[in-house]
Amino acid sequence: MKKLLTAAALGLFCVSGMAQEDKKEEGFVFTVVKENPITSVKNQNRAGTCWCYSSLAFIESELLRMGKGEYDLSEMFLVHNTYLDRADKAVRTHGDVSFSQGGSFYDVLYGMEKFGLVPEEEMRPGVMYGDTLSNHNELTAVSNAVVAAIAKGRLRSLQKDANNQLLWKKAIESIHDIYLGERPEKFTYNGKEYTPKSFYESTGLNADDYVSLTSYTHHPFYSQFVLEIQDNWRWALSYNLPIDELMEVFDNAIMNGYSIAWGSDVSENGFTRDGIAVMPDQEKAQELSGSDMAHWLKMKPEEKKLNTKPQPQIWCTQEQRQLAYDNWETTDDHGMLIYGIAKDQEGNEYYMVKNSWGKTGKYDGIWYASKAFVRYKTMNIVVHKDALPKDIAKKLGIK
Repeated sequence: MKKLLTAAALGLFCVSGMAQEDKKEEGFVFTVVKENPITSVKNQNRAGTCWCYSSLAFIESELLRMGKGEYDLSEMFLVHNTYLDRADKAVRTHGDVSFSQGGSFYDVLYGMEKFGLVPEEEMRPGVMYGDTLSNHNELTAVSNAVVAAIAKGRLRSLQKDANNQLLWKKAIESIHDIYLGERPEKFTYNGKEYTPKSFYESTGLNADDYVSLTSYTHHPFYSQFVLEIQDNWRWALSYNLPIDELMEVFDNAIMNGYSIAWGSDVSENGFTRDGIAVMPDQEKAQELSGSDMAHWLKMKPEEKKLNTKPQPQIWCTQEQRQLAYDNWETTDDHGMLIYGIAKDQEGNEYYMVKNSWGKTGKYDGIWYASKAFVRYKTMNIVVHKDALPKDIAKKLGIK
């Protein structure tokens, strides 16, 4: 009896010890492989403007790479101009082009060349309603109603003023002035006076130096096509690469000092709100974790999560990528900035991602996206054309 009790006690001790060991089990431990400079993490708050925050994060990183110093550029200046253009397109197409808060990386590339750039201090978010962060809920409600009334109304013609300016355009511009602020025509920066266009020109940036890349089989590889997503309302072209070559571009860019504007699906469970983005292979993880101990200890749901520590991941094929796009499992959700590469404690590689949700999560606004996730869920990227491997640039006809 004493032996049985002793054995039972030892058994309980072992189970207890294993349980404690489980609790102490480390999550992800990252080691940086390559990290390119970035500016501070911003917060888009209650505004669907990730496209602008991520694009300007990319542009600010480009300016650092170019040795131009640190800039803090105004998102709201480009948002204001872009929304007016999108309203115009929605009306011209009688609502077939949607009017919404979303946009694309091209909106910023196009916008900085057409409208220019201004520093953040000249046009900050939230100032028109006494805040320091954006809240576009009311702006969206009001502007959507105006655009819809014109675009989908039963008007035979649209009214204009004595100067032949369409009244609805003046109305939608005024609405955006009220909520976002008026766009500056001139300003002083570091003791020098600029217009938005001259300020852009002073940076040395050239919008034509940047290319959009994607990877889908419904268009020929090594050609350009208009990516069929709602927020590509300017119908910008992307170069189409096989997925293995697109991944080569990621690595070549980062390792040679270039950052990447990254558009991705973030609706997957593997994209956590705590700074991790993975594509867990649930079947393989089950095989590895379905131990007798796990069964008898009745592990809690949070301990069974597949995105809390390194796990086997799905390395998608080109066909799987395409199917996910075709059946809406991969959607155009969010824009971010990729600026580095890191490894976890098991040697798996991740891209370091600057988000625009403020200093949130375990890594203060930084995400670690596994290469498996990026391979599967990338919609498109924008990079400097010099970031492409030479053989890939040649296949695309990019010089």
